[in-house]
Amino acid sequence: QVQLVESGGGLVQPGGSLRLSCAASGGIFSHFAMAWFRQAPGKGREFVAAIHWSGGSTNYADSVVGRFTISRDNAKNTVFLQMDSLKPEDTAVYYCAADSYRRLRIGVKEVDYNYWGQGTPVTVSS
Repeated sequence: QVQLVESGGGLVQPGGSLRLSCAASGGIFSHFAMAWFRQAPGKGREFVAAIHWSGGSTNYADSVVGRFTISRDNAKNTVFLQMDSLKPEDTAVYYCAADSYRRLRIGVKEVDYNYWGQGTPVTVSS
């Protein structure tokens, strides 16, 4: 059974930075495409960023391009989300997700991912 545990969320001022981490256990991490989704209060869950299981490609939501960076460390079974130039509209619970099917393409929908973490809250406010 694959387990995902997020950390690194918190309160930050607009323009600030945070680095989220997601540690995976169980399964073969290097076979997983990994993604971050978020859910703002009163809204549905939305795609933020993803990285291919090979590590060779990434995909980002238009709203975070140029501000967020996803990366992975297979030796530590961990995926990261570096968030810079944060805005109040980035406030949400951030979820880590894993796709264990070694697809050719990077998924951007919730249904593309079969394992989920519990989420870590991020609040951007002055």
